[in-house]
Amino acid sequence: QVQLVESGGGLVQAGGSLRLSCAVSESLFSFPITGWHRQAPGNQRELVARFVSGGKVEYADSVKGRFTISRDNAKNTLALQMNSLKPEDTAVYYCHSIKRYMNYWGQGIQVTVSS
Repeated sequence: QVQLVESGGGLVQAGGSLRLSCAVSESLFSFPITGWHRQAPGNQRELVARFVSGGKVEYADSVKGRFTISRDNAKNTLALQMNSLKPEDTAVYYCHSIKRYMNYWGQGIQVTVSS
């Protein structure tokens, strides 16, 4: 059973930074797609950033230039560096992977940005 465990969330003031990490129970090479989504209260879950096949990276327009996704294949971890945070970035952030048409999600971690 694939397990994804997020860490690093918390409360930060607007303009600040946070770094999220996701520990994955299998090699990242097993997953053609890995990344981060988020869900704010009353909103649908949305893509934040992800790696797709061919080593390409996709970002939501709302986070381009502020967030950076990275991976450590040796440690089977994903990270999301979030800079210049805004109150509208407040959400539960989820680590996500797809393998063989199956979706795997972490338990989610809260990020709160105060104004």
